[in-house]
Amino acid sequence: MPMDRGMALHNLVAPILPGNLRTIPKANIPNKEGGVPGSFTIIDARNNSVQRMLLYKPLFSIAFEAFRCRIEAISRDAIAQFEKDVNPSLEFSPDSVELKCFGSLSSGFATKASDMDLGLLSPLSTTAPDAPGSPIPRLLEKAFLDAGLGARLLTRTRVPIIKLCESPPEKLRQDLLDERYKWEDGLDSENHDTHEDDEHENVVSNGHDDDHGHATSPGVGSPCATEFTVPGQVTGETQSFHLKQGPKSSISSYYGLAKRILRRAGGRDVTMSSVRDFTAQDWVVLNRVCQAFLTGLSDPELRQRLDKYPPPPCIDIPTSRSLQGVCTMAEGEHILKLWEKTAIHESHPSAKLQIEQAIKAWHEVLNNMAFGDDPIHYTKQLQLALDRIKKSPSVQFIILEQGQHEAPAQYFSRAVRIFAQLKQDSDDSLSKWHETTMAQYVAGIQQEETRGAVQEFITSSSEPYPPSVIARRHESLHLAWELERALEKDLYEESHIQDVKEYIKLLRSPLQTVDASDLNTGPIIPLTPKTSALLARIRTIPDPHRMAPNQPRDRYRDRLEFPKTGSGVQCDINFSAHLALQNTLLLRCYSHTDPRVRPMVLFVKHWAKVRGINSGYRGTLSSYGYVLMVLHYLVNVAEPFVCPNLQQLAPELPPNLSLAEIESVVMCRGFNVHFWRNEDEILRLAHGNQLNGNTDSIGHLLRGFFEYYAQNGMMSASSGKGFDWGRDVLSLRTPGGLLSKPEKGWTGAKTVLELQGAISNVLLEQKIAPTVGIAPPTDAENGTQAKPMAPAKKPVELKEVRHRYLFAIEDPFELNHNVARTVTHNGIVSIRDEFRRAWRIIRTAGSSTREEDLLQDVNDVEEKANSFSLLLDNIHGIESVRGE
Repeated sequence: MPMDRGMALHNLVAPILPGNLRTIPKANIPNKEGGVPGSFTIIDARNNSVQRMLLYKPLFSIAFEAFRCRIEAISRDAIAQFEKDVNPSLEFSPDSVELKCFGSLSSGFATKASDMDLGLLSPLSTTAPDAPGSPIPRLLEKAFLDAGLGARLLTRTRVPIIKLCESPPEKLRQDLLDERYKWEDGLDSENHDTHEDDEHENVVSNGHDDDHGHATSPGVGSPCATEFTVPGQVTGETQSFHLKQGPKSSISSYYGLAKRILRRAGGRDVTMSSVRDFTAQDWVVLNRVCQAFLTGLSDPELRQRLDKYPPPPCIDIPTSRSLQGVCTMAEGEHILKLWEKTAIHESHPSAKLQIEQAIKAWHEVLNNMAFGDDPIHYTKQLQLALDRIKKSPSVQFIILEQGQHEAPAQYFSRAVRIFAQLKQDSDDSLSKWHETTMAQYVAGIQQEETRGAVQEFITSSSEPYPPSVIARRHESLHLAWELERALEKDLYEESHIQDVKEYIKLLRSPLQTVDASDLNTGPIIPLTPKTSALLARIRTIPDPHRMAPNQPRDRYRDRLEFPKTGSGVQCDINFSAHLALQNTLLLRCYSHTDPRVRPMVLFVKHWAKVRGINSGYRGTLSSYGYVLMVLHYLVNVAEPFVCPNLQQLAPELPPNLSLAEIESVVMCRGFNVHFWRNEDEILRLAHGNQLNGNTDSIGHLLRGFFEYYAQNGMMSASSGKGFDWGRDVLSLRTPGGLLSKPEKGWTGAKTVLELQGAISNVLLEQKIAPTVGIAPPTDAENGTQAKPMAPAKKPVELKEVRHRYLFAIEDPFELNHNVARTVTHNGIVSIRDEFRRAWRIIRTAGSSTREEDLLQDVNDVEEKANSFSLLLDNIHGIESVRGE
């Protein structure tokens, strides 16, 4: 590798790497916010400037250790008391309950944003803390709340987790208590469980459906056409469910409700990955939910249309459909019902022929009597036929609707493109066509209040407004609504709140015609000197559209989210940390093998974070995955290697050990965790430069790292190979570091069912009184305190877990676990694009006239920052910025 390129990269990343840099330790004083006082700031020795990255040593502050001891004591008391109540005759040692630190703070790969992770171990408990149905997570949540802490149990993560803070603000504490009361009353609602990954995956998989539908569980409601029963798969007890579409519920929202009912009933939809092990009981549950879905449709005309086709699935005939297929049928017939009632046509004869052929093909699929022979193939045929119909401009006109996260400007542009492909009837005037298209546009506005206000704006004028003016009014009202929501969610700083309130009033004020001769601008919200100053201040606040609580695949601030500051020490308690503790020790040993390992890992983690590709919740990769990617490169790709393979160097076991002794030394939860873990010996050999013969700088190693993952197969110029994303599996334990996807059986996405990590209500009814020490909720009607109810017995719920293998990283110990299983198609595209971008910047460093910033934060990209300003300019008719 040419030396000048390696040095160019070293200079590029030098501001956040040791080398030319020195470190200045901070004073060892307790950090009230839970920070680690052993942290140090990277200083550029050349100009003595403080750089933006803060790295953390694996040391614990006095405040954090004191907090860990406090919550460990609470945990010991709560678990010991529970075990004594359940088994009075058994001796239970409280000291057997431990809270151990794991993750990046312990492995040595911590950054400023790293989570503080604690693993709860209680080996003597009757039921393991991480076992399905274990009462321990809910027990501890209650104990922490009773102690005045902020505690929130997340059960839809890969394993149960309690998020904990030392000093919750009063409003947050009351909200957490209200959530606990809901659970005790049988009204468990966890639509907003989120958890950012750090060194270990605990990914949330849930959505938010505003379905307005109706669903009841066992024993609720009277029998009706939309009620069905299924035998319980675990308890054997018959369970009753009621599924009906609400009056304001879309078919897609209704489908989301049906999927949740299917899971509560212990069932699942049939897919390519599940069909092989689908049992007769699975078909019974699925068919009954499918039948209830059709029966529960709120539109009687739509139900009549569907009744014309082959009989719906039921338990009395040997034919079945998938729930997705039934939903597709309903959606397609709903679209055609609307299409048949409109006089809108395509402007081109070929387009008209295409829609006619698409409708014919749709009917052929629906009339296929063999639909039950292969439900998966039949569903695919339905989807393909419906997609053909949706490509028609006239159908796109009928189903025109603003997306949940679609900006008004984007919605208007899309609507204009659709309208341009259609033609009006010959007897229709231009004004009537304008009225028709604008009525369809307004009807598709996503937010009901905004939709009504835009309609009122149109009808208030005797002369029709141009489409651009209607779109401008939509933009101003939509922005006002988004700002109001941001205020409700406390997303803005206190200093901005009054300005935002004043600007909302301005946005809701009438549009005015400033210059009648300017036909391009039209009515706007004009500015005065006072409102111009207000607008200048508004330009400095974050765009509410990007802060919206329902932005897709992003963390949002709901009322239960812990603030980043002002709540004392924060941590996460993991209830299945046995393997995580072993992983942490493995990573820490790797960090000892060479002084270049830690800064390389920290740089890559920081790069992935600022480029927005480090969240399993958003479909990309957890930081733990990036640590394994770096180690794979240093162990197997760098020449000569930088790190030895610690699992391959595991020392031989002493002779004459019994099987039980071997099990205790080598195995953890059924997985082999044997590796070279003598930290003192590793450090001694590393300090003596006896572990490797590699003398490359960090810059050279990082250059090779990005090149390896940016290239594919034989495309790499220097090393002759790159990582094959489509075929390779990263396997740190394996000599050479790679396995193939076929070799692992990781060749297609799979959906598996896991028992929901809910808590045993029966045990809690017997052993846990309602939360004490806090005023219970008040009855709104008579002002009296409502008595907290015992937890309702809820049906056992199965959780669908999606395993994807678009990107494959084998966990070092849990060999059946793909660390990258959360990476979606969009996610892997983003990750690969970022590696290619980084490699392009690195290989052209110093030679380009316009150098890009390798660490440019995606949230600071100029294009994104300008979109909010452009919106403001359009609303107020500021032409100079718009370039007109």
